Amino acid sequence: MQTPMNSFLYRHRVVLLHLSFWGVYLSFFIYQISSRVKELDVDVAFYRAAYHVFFNMVAAYMNFFIFLPRFLKRRKFGRYLLEFGVPFALLTFIRVHLQRYIVDGYTYTDSYFYSNVHIVQVTATSLFIVIFVSMLRFAKDWFELEARKKEIENEKLTAELGFLKEQINPHFLFNTLNNLYYLAYTKSENTTEVIAKLSQMMRYMIYESNHPQVPMSKEIEYMQNYVSLERLRLNNQIPISFDISGDTTNAQISPLILITFLENAFKHGVDANNPSSWVKVSIRVNGNKCQYMVENSKRVNGSVVNTEKSGIGLRNVMRRLELSYPGNFEINVNDDAKRYKVELQLKLS
Repeated sequence: MQTPMNSFLYRHRVVLLHLSFWGVYLSFFIYQISSRVKELDVDVAFYRAAYHVFFNMVAAYMNFFIFLPRFLKRRKFGRYLLEFGVPFALLTFIRVHLQRYIVDGYTYTDSYFYSNVHIVQVTATSLFIVIFVSMLRFAKDWFELEARKKEIENEKLTAELGFLKEQINPHFLFNTLNNLYYLAYTKSENTTEVIAKLSQMMRYMIYESNHPQVPMSKEIEYMQNYVSLERLRLNNQIPISFDISGDTTNAQISPLILITFLENAFKHGVDANNPSSWVKVSIRVNGNKCQYMVENSKRVNGSVVNTEKSGIGLRNVMRRLELSYPGNFEINVNDDAKRYKVELQLKLS
């Protein structure tokens, strides 16, 4: 959280950078004059330095606010040199002659100020300052561009995460409605219980899952409701284990990021006509580390239902993991003839 002082410094960072530069430059020039001419008073050294800095500031900001923006807009370097060169030469001419008058009243007492070396030095110093201040403008534009790029990137990632979550929700809803249709068709006594479970899950998906992070306990409750629906659909004929260990109350996780692996276990590993089908689920939380394991049997005939749609679901959850936990997750898959096992390790925020 930014303090008022930090907020002020951030908002006025460019102005403060310019003021700092001129303050340091003025101090350096005063020291340079004082060390070169020992007999000068401090006041005289200050006035000479201030005079020097003033003309450099005029040249630098004349370019900064007028000529450089025109060049960046038109991209005509020759015209820029002409537009800037003429007033810069005139300003240098006025500065050199005014300095001669201030130093010795144009009596040629101090020959240095009438030499070509002095003119070249004044011109080179002024050009260096003009270029340096111009670079501050490019730095300012670059920082603003980078900030805007990051803002756009964050907006895109947020929109993509929302889109992927919206793809998961209808996917689950269609599966559950199919289950509900089956129970209603067979006039099962569990139909009202299924509707109640579905209502709880839809409330979680619509309201609570809109947050970037949710308590792990809420996510687990959602998954347990899903498993309960599957148990009802299968008439409790298939062994299903769901083990939880660790502190899940204080841990936070991105919502709806674990359910896809669980859905796939039931879609591709459980056959109601095969009593040897089974599903094992475990969640272990240790500090900021979460180990999630889903293991299931395979269908006897090896058939896979809606492979293409299932692939979309897996791609979505992988993309969500990349966006929500970049560099902080690891997936291991063990696929053999009789079982399918996926292990996900997350570093929670």
